[in-house]
Amino acid sequence: MLQFTIHNTDPTGARAGRVTLRGQAFDTPAFLPVATQAAIKALTQEEVARLGAQIVLGNAYHLYLRPGIDLIRRVGGLAHFMQWPGATLTDSGGYQIFSLAPLIEVSDEGVSFRSHIDGAEHFLTPETAIEIQHAIGADIIMAFDQPIGYPADGEQTREATERSDAWAERCLEAHSTGASDQALFGIVQGGFDRELRAQSAGRLTALPFDGYAVGGLSVGEPKDDTFGLLSHLAPLLPADRPRYLMGVGKPSDIVRAVLSGIDMFDCVLPTRLGRNGTAYTWMGKINLKNARYGDDLGPLDPECRCEVCARYSRAYLRHLYKAGEILAARCLSYHNLNLYLRLMEKIRQAIQDDRYRQFADEFLNQRSSNG
Repeated sequence: MLQFTIHNTDPTGARAGRVTLRGQAFDTPAFLPVATQAAIKALTQEEVARLGAQIVLGNAYHLYLRPGIDLIRRVGGLAHFMQWPGATLTDSGGYQIFSLAPLIEVSDEGVSFRSHIDGAEHFLTPETAIEIQHAIGADIIMAFDQPIGYPADGEQTREATERSDAWAERCLEAHSTGASDQALFGIVQGGFDRELRAQSAGRLTALPFDGYAVGGLSVGEPKDDTFGLLSHLAPLLPADRPRYLMGVGKPSDIVRAVLSGIDMFDCVLPTRLGRNGTAYTWMGKINLKNARYGDDLGPLDPECRCEVCARYSRAYLRHLYKAGEILAARCLSYHNLNLYLRLMEKIRQAIQDDRYRQFADEFLNQRSSNG
């Protein structure tokens, strides 16, 4: 059973706490490095653990298609398969099905789609999504939903929201009959319609989910829309359950979302940008593709104490990137993930000290619009 303990709530509403389940624990607000296919790109699990990550995210869609759930179940679940010492969470795959796979048909029963790997046809329902996640064995699993992009037609948004909420109830029923001790989170949808979001939140919070996620944000909409909607929605979610903002985001996005009482985040940006020559620093982003760094012998980030910043210059890292050396991706991904995890430590400490507003204002003013 998932236990969520709130250690302190800052005057802003930001919360610092701890989630405990199945012999694992992680501190909140938490950032989940993304291990889509049971690996954090360019890094080893040991490196990610040493950086301080306590929970990682895998994706049920990708793991179901490759290597398949039978293999993962046979070795004892996702954590054993990838030799990860901490907690695990799987996204149900709804986002990937609707954004990546060629769709065949969507109905109230489920979704027909073709694999992006080999074109094979599959049919996924809320029940099979839970069955797949039971087999993968993550500590936290997610309800199957139908995400909506931005912008979206009003009637399409309403239909997808009502379908997602109905699917969530079916997921809960399938989970309860599966005799699993995994925690199951519901996902609030509703596009950018505040009334639909409130209705979705009302329907889902009436059900006994272990936590509640906000899906369908940070999909191309203006940032003011993101955080305006989030400040409206987060208070509608139970205060005694973890709140998870899916797929977010940049460091500044995380700092702003914590103000609304969000407890969990995931995003591919630290490693994706690292593989593409971009580093997050405490002052904002820098792009090493820029020629100005060609003879810059200073550290990647003077404020950072990670191994990369202690050893290598911007000029050297730019050289690695321009030369196509794998070490560039490893170094920049390592540094970026270190910054994210140190940021979460600073956020938690500021909340514990009842000074989160000051911390957030200083951080956001310092970075301006640069990440």
